Amino acid sequence: MINKEIKMSHLMAGVTSIVWGTTLVSSKVLLHYGLTPAQIMLYRFIIAYLFLWILYPRTHRIKSVKDELSFLSIGFFGGTLYFLLENTALEYTQATNVGLICATVPLLTAMLAHLFMKGVRLSRYILAGSILSLAGVALVVFNGNFILKLNPLGDLLTFGAAFSWAVYSILIRHISGRYNVLFITRKLFLYGLLTLSPYFLFQPFGAPLKTLLIPEVAANLLFLGVIASSLCYVMWSVAIKNLGPITTNNYIYLLPFITMLTAAVVLDEKITMFVIIGALLIIGGVWYAENGHKVVLRGKRVLNS
Repeated sequence: MINKEIKMSHLMAGVTSIVWGTTLVSSKVLLHYGLTPAQIMLYRFIIAYLFLWILYPRTHRIKSVKDELSFLSIGFFGGTLYFLLENTALEYTQATNVGLICATVPLLTAMLAHLFMKGVRLSRYILAGSILSLAGVALVVFNGNFILKLNPLGDLLTFGAAFSWAVYSILIRHISGRYNVLFITRKLFLYGLLTLSPYFLFQPFGAPLKTLLIPEVAANLLFLGVIASSLCYVMWSVAIKNLGPITTNNYIYLLPFITMLTAAVVLDEKITMFVIIGALLIIGGVWYAENGHKVVLRGKRVLNS
C-alpha cells in the first residue's frame, strides 16, 4: 500500500510539472491581452479558491497561532510573491527563459533544506550540480549577447520567484501532515489573495469585463485557476508530503522542456543554440545534484569487480 502511494505521488509530481510547464505560456497570452501580472494572479486565485470550496466545503479548527502563521507564509511565498515575480518577469523576458531558470528550484530547495531541516546535508554533488546549472542559467540569460546594454531584469525576477517557491516547499512540508490537503490548499489561496490586496492600492484593481469575456482570455483563466492552481497545487502538496520537498521539486526539471516546446508552438519563441546548451547544463546540474552519488558508487563497484 505504501509503495503504491509513493508511485502515485511520483505520478502526481510529474503530471503537475508538465501542466505547470504550459502555464507560463498561458500567462504570457493573458499579458498580451492587457492583463497585468497582479490581475492574472487575482482572477486565478479567486477561481481556485471558489473551486476548492465546491470540492471541500468543510473548515478546520486551527491548532495554534504557529500553524496560522504557517498558512500565511505559504500563501505569501507560494502565492503572492511567487506569482507576482514570475508574471512580472514574463513582461520582460521569454516564457522559455522563465521556465529554464525555474529549473534551479530543486537546487535552491536542497540548500534551504540543508539550512533549516534536521538531517538534511548539502553534499558536494549538490554543490557541483549548482555550479553546472548556474553556468546554464548564464547562457540562457545572456543568450549569446554579452553586451552591457542587455536588460536581464526579467531573468532576475525569475530567480526571485524560484527562491520564493523553494521557501514555500520547505514551509508546506511542515504543515502538510497536520490538516486536510484540500483545506491547506484553500487556505493558501485565501492568504495569497489577502497578501496581494495591498498591491491594488497602487495599481488598477481589475481588467475590463469585455476583456474577461474574450473566449481565449476566459479559457486561459479557467485553465490557470481550476487545473493549474486548484488541482495541481493539491497534487503537489500530496507529493511533498509523501516524497519530501527535495525529491518532489526534482520533477521541475520537466518544466523547461514543456515550456520551450509550448512557447515555440504558441508564441513563436525561437529556440537558439545557446538556450539549448543552457537547458542541457541546467538539467544536467539538477540531475547530477540528485544522482551524482549513485554514479560514483557504480563506478567504485566496476573498479572493484
